[in-house]
Amino acid sequence: MRMIKFGTDGWRDIIADEFNFENVRRVAQAVSDHVKADCHRGGNPRLVVGYDTRFLSAEFAQQAALVAAANGIEVFLTESFAPTPAVSLSVVDKKADGAILITASHNPPHYNGFKFKASYGGSATQDITKRIERHYRENLTRDKRPSVISLEKAVGSSRLHFFDPKEAYLPHIFNLLNKDLFSRLPTPDPRPKVVVDPMYGAGQGYLSQALSRLGCYVEEIHNEINPSFGGVNPEPISENLGALRDKVTEGNFDVGLAMDGDADRIGAIDASGGFINSHQIFALLLEHLVGCRGWRGDVVKTVSSTRMIDSLTQKYDLKLLETPVGFKYICEHILSGDVLIGGEESGGIGIKNHIPERDGILVGLLLVEMMVTHGKTLGELVDDLMRRVGYFYYNRVDMDIDPSSKERISAHLEALELTELVNTKVVAVNDVDGYKFCLDDGGWLMIRPSGTEAVVRIYAEADSPQKVSLLLKKGQEIVLAAARNVKNIPRKTKRGAMVDERH
Repeated sequence: MRMIKFGTDGWRDIIADEFNFENVRRVAQAVSDHVKADCHRGGNPRLVVGYDTRFLSAEFAQQAALVAAANGIEVFLTESFAPTPAVSLSVVDKKADGAILITASHNPPHYNGFKFKASYGGSATQDITKRIERHYRENLTRDKRPSVISLEKAVGSSRLHFFDPKEAYLPHIFNLLNKDLFSRLPTPDPRPKVVVDPMYGAGQGYLSQALSRLGCYVEEIHNEINPSFGGVNPEPISENLGALRDKVTEGNFDVGLAMDGDADRIGAIDASGGFINSHQIFALLLEHLVGCRGWRGDVVKTVSSTRMIDSLTQKYDLKLLETPVGFKYICEHILSGDVLIGGEESGGIGIKNHIPERDGILVGLLLVEMMVTHGKTLGELVDDLMRRVGYFYYNRVDMDIDPSSKERISAHLEALELTELVNTKVVAVNDVDGYKFCLDDGGWLMIRPSGTEAVVRIYAEADSPQKVSLLLKKGQEIVLAAARNVKNIPRKTKRGAMVDERH
């Protein structure tokens, strides 16, 4: 049996291969061991369990809940699929010791995953996940089987309860909005017209209901259970949002908001059909919270995020912190300091006065709040921002690789020496997570093997879309050369001399 490890955000694997009922029960047993050992409630441990819309997610979640109940843990299991941020908030609302979430977020349909949220309602720290992994290893070594009881016994003994996380979640996020602003919306028109696309995921009914309560006109698409996600990975990036783009432009909507499979991340389509990417959303939110709300605090971004954030933190005299990829690293800063906002390239953003968690639903509501505040579309707001802080264009390409080549690619990248990219000088290499080649004109190219999938992610930002395309093409060439071990890859020996590889 392969050792299970928690990556950038939990353990993910292929359904019916490594992600099977036996392994889910084993990981649930390790979580139960951790919770009992570290219980913050005087020996009465409590867990929340939730799940998304993927194939067998409900059944996997029930098995995890029954393992926890068999270990004497009081369990609150969502009565249906639910967004990750709503389940995370439930941890705090119910004063639980953590939450198990069965979800693979944006991954392809044949994947599922197991996330653990800590007692503060956010991503588990590395220290916590290492403890869970240690319990898992020890149980395997001792051949300790997971404890399980029947559903009837768990419910009958009051160790298992079913609940609706929406009841606590929606009132909480409404308190983070400018409700007076929405209360002044004209009725019935011209109310903001919004299309919500949960991408067949767990966000169904949440963002749309919240917007309706605030007085917006809302239509929701892809709001049914479809474990294949309509043949499109549930990741809110431009190439996956064709149906949303068509709905917005053909129906003359003001904005389209799309969430990933577990609704902790978001992407947007402007009224004109243009894609508003995660970097632009992060920057717009930062300026809104400081400029319109008057909030202050540190700003945290992952290494793959836009330099617009650097410009805005300098403008507003805010401290900027940079982390590896993964919201758990941002979460650590939120827990230890006064963080205004933290965001990552993949669209996960958390803000002050909320739980230390990504929340695509809340971010979607704040985007609409911005539009109402300024009387402008998101595209117009982005144009205004670019005129003030400079022009930043971004894109990302994911390259499928043979899993066995990941270490070889990483070794080549570590030894790779580049003095220029697309006729621009390389001035620094940031290797905090992957390899980010920083250029003297402010642009950058980053190459990073994924922590959860057999892909290499290639990111680029520059002052024109054309240069972004050139950088991405160069990045793909580098990855292909590294994967094939072809000749003429400039590498450094231990002494720093340049050599050519000839295989």
